[in-house]
Amino acid sequence: MTDTQTTHSEDETVAAGRGLGALLAAGDIVLLFGDLGAGKTAFVRGLAQGLGLSGDEVSSPTFTLVQEYRGGRCPLIHVDLYRLNWPQEIDDLGLDELGMTGVLSIEWAEKFPYALERAVHVRIEHIGETERRVTIEGLRLKA
Repeated sequence: MTDTQTTHSEDETVAAGRGLGALLAAGDIVLLFGDLGAGKTAFVRGLAQGLGLSGDEVSSPTFTLVQEYRGGRCPLIHVDLYRLNWPQEIDDLGLDELGMTGVLSIEWAEKFPYALERAVHVRIEHIGETERRVTIEGLRLKA
């Protein structure tokens, strides 16, 4: 399934993430692609809300690399690969194990060395000063 929507503000980008988050469960993986400042972290804030977590706590884990948020339907593990340059550095994070107990969201997913068929791919593109095109691909709804 592919869903493309245009958002006109950060709040609308958060809402797009919230909609996806409401459909996710433990073990799901969300790969986020987009330029610096595209709105990836805002989208993850919405994912958190969709999982029943407070979006207020979500911030870019650029320097900590991995943040975990608990308290909703399942944990959200938020990863930022921006500062990593080598596949071994990414392997050392142990993302396979981290993603088993919660929803795993990975910013700068183009650096992730594994193409995962089961992952949801989210592309966020600037199309104006405040407008973004958000394309969500690969979501398979559970029966």
